[in-house]
Amino acid sequence: MKLIIASDHAAFQEKESLKKYLEDKAYEVKDLGTNSEQSTHYPLYAHKLSQEVLNEKNSMGILLCGSGIGVSMVANRTKGIRAALCRSEWDARMSRLHNDANVICLGGRVSSLEEMKKMIDVFLSTEFEGGRHQMRIDLF
Repeated sequence: MKLIIASDHAAFQEKESLKKYLEDKAYEVKDLGTNSEQSTHYPLYAHKLSQEVLNEKNSMGILLCGSGIGVSMVANRTKGIRAALCRSEWDARMSRLHNDANVICLGGRVSSLEEMKKMIDVFLSTEFEGGRHQMRIDLF
């Protein structure tokens, strides 16, 4: 599985740490930026990542900003993206199990790095349940 990751300046350090964490676990990680803590605009990165996830077969996205809220709002404007703002491992599990989320959104100013690692691990290891949940996804 290929992982696409992006953040704005508010979560740049967390993105860099998570990228290394995932690469150390042998994931292929494509970093779409930002590349510094210089102020930037989260919608640009959320949109770019959304397009990349749709274009890359067998990929998932990890989006970060200060709260995770902004990037999740932007990503969910793209048809085919199911971006889940996660604050807990339970959120991460349910977003995959019932909603087949393909992008996890995290807040660098909300969750600790360790919490984010755990949420990503759960997100990536949880399979979509399908069944009645697929029928609901097919509605939109």
